[in-house]
Amino acid sequence: MGKRIISQNRGRGGPVYRAPSHKYKASLKHPGNISTTVRGEIIDIEHDPARHAPIAKVVLAEGEKIFMLVTEGMGVGDNVAWGPEAEVKNGNTLKLIDIPVGAYVCNVEARPNDGGKFIRSSGVQSQVIGKSDDGRVGIKMPSGKHKWFHGDCRATVGIVAGGGRSEKPFVKAGKKFHKMKSQAAKWPRVKGVCMNVIDHPFGGGGHQHCGRPKTVSRGTSPGRKVGHIAAKRTGRK
Repeated sequence: MGKRIISQNRGRGGPVYRAPSHKYKASLKHPGNISTTVRGEIIDIEHDPARHAPIAKVVLAEGEKIFMLVTEGMGVGDNVAWGPEAEVKNGNTLKLIDIPVGAYVCNVEARPNDGGKFIRSSGVQSQVIGKSDDGRVGIKMPSGKHKWFHGDCRATVGIVAGGGRSEKPFVKAGKKFHKMKSQAAKWPRVKGVCMNVIDHPFGGGGHQHCGRPKTVSRGTSPGRKVGHIAAKRTGRK
């Protein structure tokens, strides 16, 4: 009897495919709401297992301690602010409508007051490219796509710290193991053509080859659903 292929096993769930969220430190949401101004001071820069960018521990004016995403140039002792009265400077968070065109921003909200959804990975940035008459603000995303947001959506001024992370090689498998251990991913991942015929649709044979069409339909049974699933087109262009 064969075993489940990876996609089947992932759907079943289990600790191998579950992110270790109990090790994560914070969700890094913007504090307060749109109408109030919150101020604080950075007291420490820490590592978060949930991400590759560093995070800052901030003590607010009321004494509460929170975590925030660090932008390049920030350090211990810097003052930061969220809200309508915050200055347009590195590390502060304002409404997009209050940020000048050409400024670099990160941790942008998808809709007003949701805490921040976009541009949060290490070293990424986006740029405010324009403002419309109906109150929307255009942003050039890290992918190069232009996306328009509600003017009341908040964003942090600056570029996410930790740039150049992907340029450093892993060198040894142990480093890669610990990286993948902090994510919801199975590693190492074995090619289907390496497996036995009973363990994968692409397995078996006198040499490593698929032995069947790699393009399968959307309604294929889970045990056969591997390769190019519901491909829009096949062959050379």
